[in-house]
Amino acid sequence: MGVKGFVEGGIASIIAGCSTHPLDLIKVRMQLQGETPAPAPAVQNLRPALAFHSGTHATTHIHVPAPPPPPRVGPVAVGVKIIQQEGVAALFSGVSATVLRQTLYSTTRMGLYDMLKQKWTDPDTNNMPLSRKIVAGLIAGGIGAAVGNPADVAMVRMQADGRLPLAQRRNYKSVVDAITQMSKSEGITSLWRGSSLTVNRAMLVTASQLASYDQFKETILEKGLMNDGLGTHVTASFAAGFVAAVASNPVDVIKTRVMNMKVEPGTVPPYSGALDCAMKTIKAEGPMALYKGFIPTISRQGPFTIVLFVTLEQVRKLLKDY
Repeated sequence: MGVKGFVEGGIASIIAGCSTHPLDLIKVRMQLQGETPAPAPAVQNLRPALAFHSGTHATTHIHVPAPPPPPRVGPVAVGVKIIQQEGVAALFSGVSATVLRQTLYSTTRMGLYDMLKQKWTDPDTNNMPLSRKIVAGLIAGGIGAAVGNPADVAMVRMQADGRLPLAQRRNYKSVVDAITQMSKSEGITSLWRGSSLTVNRAMLVTASQLASYDQFKETILEKGLMNDGLGTHVTASFAAGFVAAVASNPVDVIKTRVMNMKVEPGTVPPYSGALDCAMKTIKAEGPMALYKGFIPTISRQGPFTIVLFVTLEQVRKLLKDY
């Protein structure tokens, strides 16, 4: 085990991440729907140009109504809009960050989970209790997220860049350029912006995804519903993806918004933290805003988990002699 488990998990994660990147991009764009910048003052005090100078200044109160929120659209419409406005290549915006993120985050979590699974599996029954699977997932996910947070921030920003006006776009050339610019303009700590959310989300995803996959697979085989093969792997993977999406989507929405917020020197940031972002989101858009992007999240988690575990099995076969 050891290094081999990290290599196998890393290769499978990179392939799965790149193949489902467009769905992840659509998810990010949907999670940012309805988010508005700081509102302009509702009342403007204007002094008439021809007013006489006197002790009492006449003022005109002009009430500027807030613009209506843009209509919310589904994942297909978001994807079509991206292609029409930015081109097909835009669906892979930030893919270099995805590669780096999977290399750091997923390699770490997959390798650690595999090590803990081997260590905590009962040698007599060759089974591991669900509670231990969950704990292993929480530990592996938390450590992996802490390692991969800089790439996660860069990926979110690169994916969200196309929705901004041309004058406000960051126009990162690559994940290295994104990390470099963020470090120079916002400080090295900006690379770990939203890290608490990233860690919480990763712990939920890893515990629900990997632990539930193993549990679903074991249940299917024990009940004799299917044989151990591709059908079982696909069924268990999709079920695990659904569980992971339900558990992590609210944290994922807040994480996306906190990471994507633009902080100008000398100005108050849009959100002071995760709780502030959650409260403002719920107040402005309702509780269900925490499940924005849920359909593409499921659509991504299912294929991602399927590709991940099917690829992992193939990689293990190729590297079994090493």
